[in-house]
Amino acid sequence: MSGSRPGDRGRRAAAVLVGASVVAGAAACSEDSAPEGADAVKLAVSPGGGGGKLRPDSPIAVEAQRGTIENVRVSANRGEVEGDLNADRTRWRSRWTLEPGTTYTVDATALGKDGRTSTVRSTFSTAGVRKTNKVMIEAPYNKETVGVGIPIIMRFARRVKDRAAVERALEVTADRTVEGAWRWFGDQEVVFRTKKYWPAHTKVSFKAHLAGVRTGTGVYGGKNYGVAFKIGDSHVSTAGEDSHKMVVKINGKKARTIPTSMGRGGSRMFTTTNGVHLTMDKQDPTVMTSGWMGCGPGCPGYYSLTVYKAVRISNSGEFVHSAPWSVGSQGSVNVSHGCINISPSNAKWFYKMSLRGDPVRVTGSSRELEPENGWGYWQVKWNDWVKGSALKRSVTTAPHVDAATLSAQQKQQGAKPKAPEKQRAEGN
Repeated sequence: MSGSRPGDRGRRAAAVLVGASVVAGAAACSEDSAPEGADAVKLAVSPGGGGGKLRPDSPIAVEAQRGTIENVRVSANRGEVEGDLNADRTRWRSRWTLEPGTTYTVDATALGKDGRTSTVRSTFSTAGVRKTNKVMIEAPYNKETVGVGIPIIMRFARRVKDRAAVERALEVTADRTVEGAWRWFGDQEVVFRTKKYWPAHTKVSFKAHLAGVRTGTGVYGGKNYGVAFKIGDSHVSTAGEDSHKMVVKINGKKARTIPTSMGRGGSRMFTTTNGVHLTMDKQDPTVMTSGWMGCGPGCPGYYSLTVYKAVRISNSGEFVHSAPWSVGSQGSVNVSHGCINISPSNAKWFYKMSLRGDPVRVTGSSRELEPENGWGYWQVKWNDWVKGSALKRSVTTAPHVDAATLSAQQKQQGAKPKAPEKQRAEGN
């Protein structure tokens, strides 16, 4: 990218990086060969080219002595590479890993104290890779409108040994600044959750710059991933196991109070889980059976029901759904196998309104929702959530600004320059 061009500093081009065990090569350094005076700038680029092929997680750096960097452009056949200038404009460094098996050209220009410019070019190649780690983004979908509690969920096909390297490659930005953090569940799942619910109507972009990221010995990120999504209206429901009703608020205002019948209890499996659930999907109709608890046909207590307007809130068989057979008990007695039973008319309204990621909080129950039961991530206290990050810190969704641009902005505003916050959305 252009580290910064006169009149256009701080602008950066998006890198298109694609990846996939790798042969390491030696890094070289290319320097400007122009005659040097006492105030002539000395410009150096690393790597400086040569016959060896570099690992794709090798950084690109440009340094200037006795002057400042005016422009850096790193190009490849799939696009340009993003990078950052330091505050005094003497060092530029690439932000993300590089695409394996690709040739890169670095063009850099610097301005010396003598007022003269100097340019340098370097061309080098990265080695190809043989093993890749594929990724599935479970939520959200691209261009999806989601609820205020929505997490970003990534699952890896192979075990991730270097979780910190992966986390540094993850970038979440939004049109509102929100604090959040990544947390690992095992070595193949990483989840981003905000400290508080997303503000309604926030536009969010998630990019996983994984091409060339080494996730394990000889294993690299296969490609980059990304989704853009929007937070819809705030839908927050609170269902009381003991009050037999569910209060639904839309954008903070009570929209409807719904009579309910929840898990009848008597055993753990028939007890609705307590805590903050998130709506996960909608099914209309779906067939619910007792097979999930090991009770098939012929088993005492076996059931098989066709259910309409069902909104899933966990992976242990819990839904908010239409239950015409229990309308007489709704609002007074708990008779379900663990689901939240509501009337057909209320179910139709709730089903139509629901977005993936809407919070549904259950109170008064003796069985606590497990964090990994569906999307029970809000069950984890915030400080404990942050401890589950490989980098042990939270990040913000504020757009990234490099040190040179930040310094220039502060000078224009008459503020004393200071280093940018470390807690960036990409985790660097």
